[in-house]
Amino acid sequence: IMAAVTQAGVKNPLILLDEIDKMANDGRGDPASAMLEVLDPEQNKFFRDHFVELPFDLSDCIFIATANTLDTVPRPLIDRMEIIELHTYTKSQKIGIAKNHLIPKQLKRHGLNKRTLKITDAALSDIIDCYTRESGVRNLEREIAALCRKSAKQIIEDGVTKVTVKPEDLKTFLGPKKIIPETISQYDEVGVVNGMAYTQSGGDLLKVECAIMDGTGKLELTGSLGDVMKESAHAAITYARQVASEYGIESDFYTKKDIHIHFPEGAVPKDGPSAGITTLTALISALSGISVRRDISMTGEITIRGNVLPIGGLREKTMAAYSAGVRTIIIPADNLKDLHEVDPAVRENVTFVPCSRAHEVLSHALVRDKADSVEKAAPSASNDVVIASRTAKAPAQRRAKSDK
Repeated sequence: IMAAVTQAGVKNPLILLDEIDKMANDGRGDPASAMLEVLDPEQNKFFRDHFVELPFDLSDCIFIATANTLDTVPRPLIDRMEIIELHTYTKSQKIGIAKNHLIPKQLKRHGLNKRTLKITDAALSDIIDCYTRESGVRNLEREIAALCRKSAKQIIEDGVTKVTVKPEDLKTFLGPKKIIPETISQYDEVGVVNGMAYTQSGGDLLKVECAIMDGTGKLELTGSLGDVMKESAHAAITYARQVASEYGIESDFYTKKDIHIHFPEGAVPKDGPSAGITTLTALISALSGISVRRDISMTGEITIRGNVLPIGGLREKTMAAYSAGVRTIIIPADNLKDLHEVDPAVRENVTFVPCSRAHEVLSHALVRDKADSVEKAAPSASNDVVIASRTAKAPAQRRAKSDK
């Protein structure tokens, strides 16, 4: 710290503490303890460095610390800092950064210019979706550098004067696709719901699958789930038992049916309070046989009384759903205040449905015609009784017509 003040030559410098989450204590000392004194405005007025052994006033200095995660930063140290969270770049932002900064930088490094190499926007979009998965643009710059190297080689060896990289050329330059983007299904399915997840590299479309088998009421949860998501599944089952009759589901299904809920991909650990309504919709769909709309996705936590609770990471989740082809997204009503953070392209092309109760979610997600038929059949003991009552009314209707 004193060396930085000496180098700046002023009493009130701006000091950057890069990667503060990488600090580690060993036998030589604990730098986090020193940071407690440095970053606390009530203590750093009389900061005493162990090297110069003289008190120095650091209260006029401005400290900016960077970190990739707060998990490894001591809690007392976090309390002395104001946290400014920088979100992941959206796809449109990455394309803008690549066109304005990364491509000109790499063209200059490889002795090229805009006339000799042109990378189309469609090619940049495919590189972002199929060759990189990150929150920043570091790997994107590497792929652009690879394009520049291979284009320079092609210009020298083949004698071409200009190279234009299009989406169909990426396989030749960069090889096969490294990442297969998630897309929505081609048709409505029973027991399959599009959920959304927040990851360190941005958002992801997370499909939830539910299967019902004859059994003794066993519940199987798979997909490397954490405790929070397991509790969400149990809350969904409790609420499903309360509303079973409204969807033509046997009230004792939890004793006669085995339920298996799966969150692909199984090798990726998952946890967080945002999969409650997704799990409930998949469960109701599988038990009732009603299909779920393929073009809709949802996020939100559920209580055993059917309330929908707010979630975080809405910006990243909605961007992932939009990229996968979703055009209707169900969100908790309390998250309406966060819509200003959503990417403008998503806000313009996606319909957001705020819901505060679980029955609102089900009314929007389940296929309407089948849902209506099941809801009409719900008050009766079974669908067979409804069909029988309709056939019984038919002769009376014919007699009425004949009398007229």
